Amino acid sequence: TPVPLSSQPQLPLSSQPQSLSPHNPRLCECFNIDVKRPRIYTGPEEALFGFSVLQHDNAGDKSMLVGAPWDGPSNTRRGDVYKCIVGEERSSNCTKTNLGESTLQNVSRNLKNSHLGMTLSPDSPDGFLACAPLWSQECGTSVFSTGICVSVSNDLEPRETIAPTAQRCATYMDIVIVLDGSNSIYPWYEVQNFLSNILSKFHISPEQMQVGVLQYGEVAVHEWSLRDYQTTQEVVEAAKNISRQEGRETRTAYAIHMGCTEAFSPERGAREGATKVMIVVTDGESHDGEELPDALEECEKRNITRYAIAVLGHYIRRQQDPETFISEIKYIASDPDDKYFFNVTDEAALNDIVDALGDRIFTLEGTLGYNESSFKFEMSQIGFSTHVLDDGILFGMVGAYDWDGGVLKEGAKGRIMPTREAFESEFPQELKNHAAYLGYTVSSVIVGDWRRLYVAGAPRFKHKGKVILFELSDNGDVNIAQALNGEQIGSYYGSEVCGLDVDQDGITDVLLVAAPMYLGPGNKEAGRVYIYSLSGVFVSNGTLKAEDRFQDARFGYALASAPDLNHDGYTDLLVGAPLEDGHNGAIYVYHGQGIHIIHNYKQRIAGSSLSPSLQYFGRSVSARLDLDGDGLLDLAVGAQGSAVLLSSRSIVQINMSLSFQPHSINVIQKTCQRGGRESACLNTTACFLALSRSPGTHSSSFDLSVVAMLDERKLTARALFDDSNQRQTQLGVRVHTGQTVCHNLPFHVFDTADYIRPISFSLRFKINDTESGPYYSGTSISNTDDVCVTDLVLQAHMDISGTRQQPYVIRSPRRRLAVEVQLQNRLENAYNTSLTLHYSRNLHFSSLSIRVNFMLEFEFSCTSLLSEVQMKLAVASDSVEREATLGDNSVQLQTVVQYEPDLFITSDSNLNRYEVHPTRTISEAIGPEFYTHFRVSSTHTIYLRSWCVEVVCEVQQLHRGQTALIRVSRRVHDNFFRQAKFKVVRIVSAYRLAAQESNLVTLGSGAIWREVREEQD
Repeated sequence: TPVPLSSQPQLPLSSQPQSLSPHNPRLCECFNIDVKRPRIYTGPEEALFGFSVLQHDNAGDKSMLVGAPWDGPSNTRRGDVYKCIVGEERSSNCTKTNLGESTLQNVSRNLKNSHLGMTLSPDSPDGFLACAPLWSQECGTSVFSTGICVSVSNDLEPRETIAPTAQRCATYMDIVIVLDGSNSIYPWYEVQNFLSNILSKFHISPEQMQVGVLQYGEVAVHEWSLRDYQTTQEVVEAAKNISRQEGRETRTAYAIHMGCTEAFSPERGAREGATKVMIVVTDGESHDGEELPDALEECEKRNITRYAIAVLGHYIRRQQDPETFISEIKYIASDPDDKYFFNVTDEAALNDIVDALGDRIFTLEGTLGYNESSFKFEMSQIGFSTHVLDDGILFGMVGAYDWDGGVLKEGAKGRIMPTREAFESEFPQELKNHAAYLGYTVSSVIVGDWRRLYVAGAPRFKHKGKVILFELSDNGDVNIAQALNGEQIGSYYGSEVCGLDVDQDGITDVLLVAAPMYLGPGNKEAGRVYIYSLSGVFVSNGTLKAEDRFQDARFGYALASAPDLNHDGYTDLLVGAPLEDGHNGAIYVYHGQGIHIIHNYKQRIAGSSLSPSLQYFGRSVSARLDLDGDGLLDLAVGAQGSAVLLSSRSIVQINMSLSFQPHSINVIQKTCQRGGRESACLNTTACFLALSRSPGTHSSSFDLSVVAMLDERKLTARALFDDSNQRQTQLGVRVHTGQTVCHNLPFHVFDTADYIRPISFSLRFKINDTESGPYYSGTSISNTDDVCVTDLVLQAHMDISGTRQQPYVIRSPRRRLAVEVQLQNRLENAYNTSLTLHYSRNLHFSSLSIRVNFMLEFEFSCTSLLSEVQMKLAVASDSVEREATLGDNSVQLQTVVQYEPDLFITSDSNLNRYEVHPTRTISEAIGPEFYTHFRVSSTHTIYLRSWCVEVVCEVQQLHRGQTALIRVSRRVHDNFFRQAKFKVVRIVSAYRLAAQESNLVTLGSGAIWREVREEQD
């Protein structure tokens, strides 16, 4: 029964003092991304404007860079990057930077479908990295997508082109054709046809072949130099316009020397590293043959490979022996002759060797640059994923090694390219043709011993995906520290990874791995993000997922860390889901706390809520800079043909204090009249102090709408506000950050019988200007009211006691137990005091007598027999009690007991006397049956089980007033008594009772043993 311990009726005011630490979780419950005033920038949708986004700041010139990798005509999608100025206007035009034209044209004329802008990454210490992963090289008839990246300064000037897997084609050749134009060559148009046909087979471009033509007779002239023409079409057209030089002499040695020394000179366009090839076409012996050795020696010094073609038409027409001529031409050709020497019957037959000559030239090995092995990286697609480090850049090579993939680091210590075998422990050779796509995404983490581990995703490994964490040495050795595996086929686990240093201490706390194509309910591509927390290694710690709706979402398509959006000191997370809401898309904001990410999202921003025209909103995200100049972090989000900038709003913490005068309510003493009735009047002072939680410039004042309520949860209020004569009142408060503002709220209390329960006083408030004002993060409440602090003291005593050696015996005259309880309050009033009593099941509660000291009475149970009596009493109240005095608020009592039942036993026999006849036969001498009845009765409430000595039997439970009848029957035999020497025999029947629970039940001496005697003559 609740017992109020109060000397005089008073009503307490309910209030609990609270304080919030700087990292109190309540401060993190808000979200502060402004969705009311987005800045939406549009660009060409067919160019995939919005595929990537990056925030950019060039000495205060703040903008958003937007990748448009399909920018350009339909057959030449070279891609580009747009710059969108962030100003006062909610939207503005974006201008093309023309990086695709200015950077790639210096690398290659083949700018088709390079897709610059697929990847945009910040480049330290300033500038950014723009990549074209499908930038390709034409090598002969093959096209190799090695990829390329451009380092761009903050003022959008290209600084460096990075193409670490670009290799020189095998067709990187400088070819000079030395053509005999003397009078003996006839007809000339056949020579022109041959020249046009062989030139049309060459892949002429700055990255492949260059061709120069030198014609000679008596003199030699350069028809055109290596540098003059850059396409096959140009040189074929030029060949049609060559006229014969003519001349009576054929000065072949002179022409060859001129070709080796002049035609292959840098001044005429010779390129360093290109394979040098000379093709000599002549129809007769040279007139300066003695100079051939010197001329050929010059060619050998310059590593010029020579093809020599002997045209025999002049000799055949004159029926002359060409043996000497053929020997000279073989001497001119490089060894072996069967590879570098040709002869034809006449000028028309030159066209018959065009294919053979072209094939032999193409089999020459060109210079392959850095990797002189082969094209293992021919489809590496550098720039598909990048991760900028302090000492370089980590590239993913998704197409390397037959699409198994790989990684490459380009940095101050040079180029580090691990081999395929370096990852063999996690990517076995037997799976080398399974296209794991290692390097689809790359990143790095810092673990507990300050080691850097590189991270690479392989979303197609065994169709379920894998992520590896590894160390990479300067010589390319790989030490795989951990591997994480996907769980669902086709989920693209590992297509995005993101490491978060949540508490910003330099150590990565959480690694997030996306599986955006994870099938959810209804076999929809819902997507999910796996969370791994650092605990020595990264350990699974649940998942993040989109809202549970039957829809495609591709949640996790984009991941980005945000350095403290809500200004609580922890790093936050952004997740893109571009297919949500029928491809309108959405992004999710998750807050960090401690060293973890809170699994429930704090804000979901739907693309359709910003603009109904947005599609694929969330395909890319970036959050690293303040672009609108308010000192707060902003979000850049990509969509189809659009890019969106979302601003953060400032956050305030509102500290509120309540004070009451007087500090307590005396319902007997009336201090005022309200509504014609005597009342107890009080005044509440509510004070507000707004503190900014956000950096930068923000509003210095704002309006609060405040609602105060009395006795909110009671049907009828016991107190009313003076101004409204209602339990509720409202007011507006103008708050200035850093200043305290107070308002008085007087109220009165009527007579009431309910003075035990406190009167509650609650305040609710909100910021009025939600469009431009700050966001509210949490409240710190300070209470200066008196609090009733009590000190309850509980004492209790039993009126029985027993020990193991000498238990208390429970018998008929003493079947009750009394407990005396004394409860005392040594301090202030204790309201709604209650006493909680627990007792063992061998007791029945009987009565309670309440005085200053009160008595509890119990009866011992008839059905539950225990060797101990136990009891626990505890007292509590609604008032506050210090922890130091709580030890005497409970008492535990116990004593050892034993039970003695009240048993009454009677007996009778049906045979009191029997006579034995001496002459009866044996069959007649069997006497009658006689029996003895024993009656065991219980007059007490305790039951027990008994047994007989000679004949063991069990007496069933004996309840109060119950009798157990035991009948023992036997027969008398005459022959036995005839042999006896006594005339009278007395038969004695005896019984013995014993309790099975001997340690629990004891029997009185009168109930243990009894004899019954019968006499026989």
